Amino acid sequence: MNAPEASLTAVGDAGAGAGDCFHCGLPVPPETRFHVVVDGAGRRLCCHGCEAVAQAIVAAGLTDYYRHRTTISRRAEDLVPEQLRGMELYDRTDLQQSFVRAEAGGTVREASLILEGIVCAACVWLNERHVGAIPGVLEFRVNYSTHRAHLRWDDARVQLSTVLKAIAAIGYVAHPFDPGRQEALLKRERSKALRRVAVAALGSMQVMMLAVGMYAGSWYGMDEEWRHFFRWISLVIALPTVAYAGAPFFSAALRDLRNRRLGMDVPIVLAVVLATIASVWYTIFGGGEVYYDSVTMFIFFLLSARFLEMGARHRAAQVSEELTRILPATATRIGPGGDEVVPVAELAAGDEVRVRPGETIPADGSVLDGASSVDESLLTGESLPQARTVGDAVIGGSVNVESPLRVRVERVGADSVLSSIVRLLDRAQSEKPRIAALADRIAGHFVAVLLLVSLLVWAWWWQHEPARAFPIVLAILVVTCPCALGLATPAAITAATGALTRIGLLTTRGHALETLARATHVVFDKTGTLTIGRLRLVDTVAVRAGLTAEEALELAAALECGSEHPVGQAIVDAARGTRRALDLRNTPGHGVEGTIDGRVYRIGKPAAAAEPPQASDAEASTWVVLADAEGTLAWLRFADRLRPDAPETVGRLRAAGLEVWLLSGDRPAAVAAIAAEAGIAHAEGGLLPADKLARIEALQQGGAVVAMVGDGINDAPVLAAASVSIAMGSGTQLAHASADMILLSSGLGHLVDGVTTARRTLAIIRQNLAWSIGYNVLAVPAAAAGWIAPWLSAIGMSASSLLVVVNALRLRARRRA
Repeated sequence: MNAPEASLTAVGDAGAGAGDCFHCGLPVPPETRFHVVVDGAGRRLCCHGCEAVAQAIVAAGLTDYYRHRTTISRRAEDLVPEQLRGMELYDRTDLQQSFVRAEAGGTVREASLILEGIVCAACVWLNERHVGAIPGVLEFRVNYSTHRAHLRWDDARVQLSTVLKAIAAIGYVAHPFDPGRQEALLKRERSKALRRVAVAALGSMQVMMLAVGMYAGSWYGMDEEWRHFFRWISLVIALPTVAYAGAPFFSAALRDLRNRRLGMDVPIVLAVVLATIASVWYTIFGGGEVYYDSVTMFIFFLLSARFLEMGARHRAAQVSEELTRILPATATRIGPGGDEVVPVAELAAGDEVRVRPGETIPADGSVLDGASSVDESLLTGESLPQARTVGDAVIGGSVNVESPLRVRVERVGADSVLSSIVRLLDRAQSEKPRIAALADRIAGHFVAVLLLVSLLVWAWWWQHEPARAFPIVLAILVVTCPCALGLATPAAITAATGALTRIGLLTTRGHALETLARATHVVFDKTGTLTIGRLRLVDTVAVRAGLTAEEALELAAALECGSEHPVGQAIVDAARGTRRALDLRNTPGHGVEGTIDGRVYRIGKPAAAAEPPQASDAEASTWVVLADAEGTLAWLRFADRLRPDAPETVGRLRAAGLEVWLLSGDRPAAVAAIAAEAGIAHAEGGLLPADKLARIEALQQGGAVVAMVGDGINDAPVLAAASVSIAMGSGTQLAHASADMILLSSGLGHLVDGVTTARRTLAIIRQNLAWSIGYNVLAVPAAAAGWIAPWLSAIGMSASSLLVVVNALRLRARRRA
């Protein structure tokens, strides 16, 4: 018995009798089977609570708590180490303000966490399943690419610290998301992985040189003393290499077994341990073959593949990481005493900040003073800066380009547009489409089948040719490692969502790409979707002799100056005059009346009997009349403007094999005019939200897969009912919440890019799954027949995983449909 075990045993005996709980010292009921392994020794426990805490202590590397205690306390607070009790700090409301978002009117909370210890897709599955089973946890998703988790829980039923301790209990470490800390963790992960690869490479090269000598000796002849010497040198080199470079596989496999599941690291460790034990046995006692070269090469190739996959995962998740880092560290707040530089975290709604040219806007807000343009390319994919003036909204994270701006802060922290984008992107990358769920189910049973097949193959060879049984089983365990199967879907989904986010098409649901790839119909709303969503003056027709159109427009602008009505704003925007009206009187539903140069004028809706100059266009446009006491002076025509790229987008969608519809609540004539201009054959106007919903459901009942594009509150039910829904970035928050994708960019053409990328993503996922399954179908019989040596199986397994990752990274290249 070594010293640590002796001290542990002494402590356990000193605290109580031999049949007492190792953790709390209370008697263990006879039928209880709770236990924990501390420093290799099993310890009996009295209850599930002691087991959970003891496992958390072991998983967090805090076993010194047991080594150094002199007696077992009866106080509950003393039975948990200080490091674990520190998690309870995260339950404090003041501490949660920086990273927890509370849903309005309830006890539901949301938070982003970083998970340390994630090494493969199986780790994600284990965490999601374990945490999701905690009462009060409403949602828990892990983004495999960034190792970030989205947690949604009912604070009245479960505390955040309880969730953190539950994660620690299965061997992982979770803490609130912090961009700086995550970047440091990613660097540390890369540094550790690189060191392990280097050690494995050096060790495998040295062992391989010795193995070549022994292979040559077997062919040309070698004294047994030299062979024995080479084996011992190989042992001295291989054991430290396997222990250090293979540590991540050992810890992951032990964690899987402790949680009663067969992860993909289990067959890896089984192959390494069996080969190493057999090699050590034959080295000490003689006889048989040694596999030091195969074991070290296997670990080297596996670490190399995972290192390359880690680099690809980091690059694919680069968009999400860039978004979390674009806010500045400080901002210039305007206070009573003048400007002061403060941390961005101290800003609150209502503060005023000064943003100089070239600086990043620190929070969401509106412009109080100044006119400039802002670069929103990283957020929306817009390549050109967008003009912003007094009253316009600005987004935190965008860059002021030209002139100073004074901005009122309106949203900060978790309520900002940037935070919502990051949350939606994380949700999309962590949710799994149906094809991914199928892959997970296959991978979940694959290891058990692999172990059964290996046992049957060993039994057959042991009966027919015992000397070949072990190397053949070893080759099977190595060549069929299910890493490629586990990477097939997450690698493709992460690469695709990252590529689409760069062009301003944010994927917010995991199934969106798969469903969009199968879409047969694209249904557009009109106002704010196919059109800009703002009325503009398109014609001014003067009917009074001696009055020009420019003069009529100047009179109309004088009456509408200060109006908040869309028609009034469109008139003011179109006019250049500076005249002002006096004694303004607004009659809702009829118009505005005022005095200009001593004469009374009125602008508003025409009388029922009055007809505009172009009567045939009356229903497709909005007309208002300018008049005085003597009668009509001029007619002004307004219309919404079609987005410039709408006709091209419709054409590209039709060329891609999609049927395009237009459903709107606007006047049928206006809808028909827009549809004709955009090139849409099937258009309906005058529809209520229920009517739109009925049209969508009718299409779906006929077998159509409908992609709905809309922007308003009245579109929310239709967006929710569609097979896949896309909300305009300028639309309402309710539309965003109902949508599967959000078009942050104003360019409709990115919808076609989305369809193209979705189809490529589904194709690549199928290619990856087909390759992974096909590879194993071919590799297992070949290895079982003895055609593949263990060292060659290591190369094949690594090449298989690498091929899947490289194939997925092709999605990062943008293709135009």
